[in-house]
Amino acid sequence: MSPAKQKVLEKKLDKKVEVLLEVGSEEIPAGMLPKAEEELRANLQKLLAAENLSDGVTVETFSAPRRLVAWLRGVREEQADVVNEVTGPPKSVAYDAVGKPTRAALSFAEKQGLPLADIYTVKTPKGEYLAAKQLKRGRTAEQILQEILPRVIHDLTWPRSMTWTGIDGARFIRPIRWIVAVANGKPLKFSFAGVSASDTTIGHRFIGKGPLRVKDFADYEKKLAANGVIVRPSRRQEKIAKELATYSKRAGYRVHEDAELLKLVTYLNECPSVLEGDFDPAFLSLPDEILITVMRGHQKYFAVEKRSGEVAPHFLAVINLPKDLKGLIRAGHERVLRARLKDAQFFWETDQKCRLADYLPKLERVTYESRLGSYGDKVERVRAIARWLTEQWFSSGILQAHVAEADRAAELCKCDLATEMVREFTELQGIVGGLYARAQGEPDDVADAIYDHYRPVGLEDPIPRNLTGCAVALADKLDSIVGCFAVGLVPTGSSDPYALRRAALGIVKIILERKLPVSLSLAIGAAAKALHANPPRKGVTAAQETQVLEFLLDRAKFVLREREKFGYDEVNAVFRVGAEDLVDAHKRLVALKAIRKSKNFEPLAVSFKRIRNILEKANLKKEEAHAIQPDLFESPAERDLFSAVRTAAAKVQAEKRAGRYQEALEAIAGLRKAVDDFFEQVMVMAENEAVRKNRLALLSEILREFTTIADFSELGGEERR
Repeated sequence: MSPAKQKVLEKKLDKKVEVLLEVGSEEIPAGMLPKAEEELRANLQKLLAAENLSDGVTVETFSAPRRLVAWLRGVREEQADVVNEVTGPPKSVAYDAVGKPTRAALSFAEKQGLPLADIYTVKTPKGEYLAAKQLKRGRTAEQILQEILPRVIHDLTWPRSMTWTGIDGARFIRPIRWIVAVANGKPLKFSFAGVSASDTTIGHRFIGKGPLRVKDFADYEKKLAANGVIVRPSRRQEKIAKELATYSKRAGYRVHEDAELLKLVTYLNECPSVLEGDFDPAFLSLPDEILITVMRGHQKYFAVEKRSGEVAPHFLAVINLPKDLKGLIRAGHERVLRARLKDAQFFWETDQKCRLADYLPKLERVTYESRLGSYGDKVERVRAIARWLTEQWFSSGILQAHVAEADRAAELCKCDLATEMVREFTELQGIVGGLYARAQGEPDDVADAIYDHYRPVGLEDPIPRNLTGCAVALADKLDSIVGCFAVGLVPTGSSDPYALRRAALGIVKIILERKLPVSLSLAIGAAAKALHANPPRKGVTAAQETQVLEFLLDRAKFVLREREKFGYDEVNAVFRVGAEDLVDAHKRLVALKAIRKSKNFEPLAVSFKRIRNILEKANLKKEEAHAIQPDLFESPAERDLFSAVRTAAAKVQAEKRAGRYQEALEAIAGLRKAVDDFFEQVMVMAENEAVRKNRLALLSEILREFTTIADFSELGGEERR
């Protein structure tokens, strides 16, 4: 390529393109928009990378109820040319004995579209072959974008999609009404779902003024802002939060904190503003939980609280308009909320005309899972597991557990599923049962346990507030996991319809935070026994129990790594030697992390890895070691290590029994010099078989005695030679 052409090409490659893409549609469900933004960005980055156009490109995505937007900056105006070398037939086939080209050479040149003079030979490990250079001209960004943007829209995944151009036509979450696609002010030419891309967008459905022609993102954002649309969700959320704070400051109340609701109303509105409303103070006789749920669940209102924390007879709604000049919107919201609160008041009064326990027979008609019976069956299983847990704690004398209270709470914990209140407000299950139990005179511990037994629903959610609640929550979650595994409902990939991963995380969080003495395998066995003893009397195999244990341990590892911030290798080292008791495993992890950076410990861990490798190569497991015979020692280093091991073993055992794991690890770390001297002065794999086996037995004893707190060979570090 001539210098002039090279300069022209470099100039083209230096030119950058700004791209605006907007897919306008009917209203998209607010909960789906954040994921759609992320996926749109990922799809664009992936397809641009495939076309070698992603270097230096910034992709930002935004969304609002009627639009999904991408803003790309720094896209090269044109791809770079690519030169590929294509090999052809061997030289021995391409030319005859006198060097004349054969038909094979001519065909290869013809296929490449080149004169034979441009064909050359290359040396390969197999000999000399014909070769040719093929120049693939780079395409313009405009050409590529017109090709990939329809694919970007098509590849978006939704929980459900609509088709409106036939069963084989384009799919999208809602009918597409317009598409904006502009590159450096020039409209791109493509169509999707029967809609042609253009440079024209639409403003707010009610306050926007006609179609709006745009030339770039800045122009687009400015014109939409003037027509009732705040494009960036972050700015919409800032506006809502600011108006909520202004109200709190002015009115002397505080807004009930609800980050999820704030995010939801951000994506529900294109032009959000906060509206104040009131309701009849007579409804304050309802529990705060019910008032907040009624306002939040159906109406998406923010509850208002007094400084004391009690709900006040006011609410804050986010509307999709700048103002409510005549107060008509406010009146409409107040009217709707009044009707919803009347319903809740009716349910509250009607449900309590009978005792909570009177709903138990109705649970027989509520199916939990077709192969696991009704909720009535589940209640009996949960009672059995809760009794077993509290009996274990009570008999050990470690915890003051009350078996009768745990049994009563487990008996009543699902009764609210048959109430009118929970049928209407499903998110109140458990909470309503606890409220009814308290109102009907059940002991506080029982009422609190019922209220809390679904907790925690996430890693940031609190655990049940009392021991009875912890027992019922553990029992409920264990029954769900063991039962589902028994009938083959094992979580796979993103599929987890019974939220078993969340249940497992809840079990781990309760045990660790409350420091409960629970043997996971025994607890799983108790749940399996309850499933077999109560309807549907389903058996659980030993393999399934092991599968459940591995599932719980996997979740425990996740919690310890992600939330407790222990290292991956630290968790693996501790779990390798057992984690039946998660509280004990956590203590060992704390000790391991504390001593790990000491000068002796890390090098010793490398030696343990070496010991394990030697024993594995010798096909000798630590359980199979021969008795050590001191009279076979040939080196002082052997005798010194043997003596140090026996001395340290006694101290380590004593410290472990006292639960002082850090002190035990310090005693193990003290072996470093003896272990180092052994490996420097002793050849383990001696020719004399008796000596060799004796040395292997010594190494096996080290591994057996000192890897009960953690398997140090799992810790990172370079193995020494």
